[in-house]
Amino acid sequence: MQIEVFPTKDEMGQEAAVAGAASIREAISARGSANVIVATGASQFEVLAALAKQEDIDWSKVQFFHLDEYAGMSIEHPASFRKYLKERLVELLPHPPSAFHYIDAEQDCVAECERLAQLIQPHPIDVAFIGIGENGHLAFNDPPADFETNAPYLVVDLDDACRQQQLGEGWFPTFDDVPKQAISMSVQHILKSTKIVCTVPDERKSEAVQRAVEGPVSPETPASILQQHSNTTLYLDSPAASRLQAS
Repeated sequence: MQIEVFPTKDEMGQEAAVAGAASIREAISARGSANVIVATGASQFEVLAALAKQEDIDWSKVQFFHLDEYAGMSIEHPASFRKYLKERLVELLPHPPSAFHYIDAEQDCVAECERLAQLIQPHPIDVAFIGIGENGHLAFNDPPADFETNAPYLVVDLDDACRQQQLGEGWFPTFDDVPKQAISMSVQHILKSTKIVCTVPDERKSEAVQRAVEGPVSPETPASILQQHSNTTLYLDSPAASRLQAS
């Protein structure tokens, strides 16, 4: 795992987008197409805005896969990750991607996991844009995360710390409004990505960053497993890096 620290969120997001875009171009050059995982949430605001502005990418050769979504979430809800990705990425691209595989968790979540698995399994992931939660989660794999399953997607329970983060970021009016379950890409499938671009801003995530980087690899800190991925770069702003010994 490599670590890059930047003074501001904008610089952090810009450099993360540049690195990810380079991987997309390389895949298109080598194979004629690229497969990309994208995350949502406050940590990805600057990254996705900068990614949509990257030049010399033929987006018609890029296929996107959605990382996670709340169970029962309508696409019209302000907290919908499908809505987020449409507005903050897809509609900002100069031309449409070859495909964008959204997670539809409004109905049968188990069946949706199976549908998504069939879509993603034939496609090697060239780059994954992800973040780390305040509780150390990776996607919606809250602690203790399942490090063993090879299923690409699974239905997960959201712990109170995760749900409190969603409330604190302003996505829901009350704690009780935050869903208790979600569909998430599994830890093992995230790790299959050739390159992982992990972006984490804000002091409120500094403890999780410290545990993920300097602590043991443990399901109690799901993001710690990124220590075992040889091509992961952690992009931090200064507050998020403030607890690291090397910062």
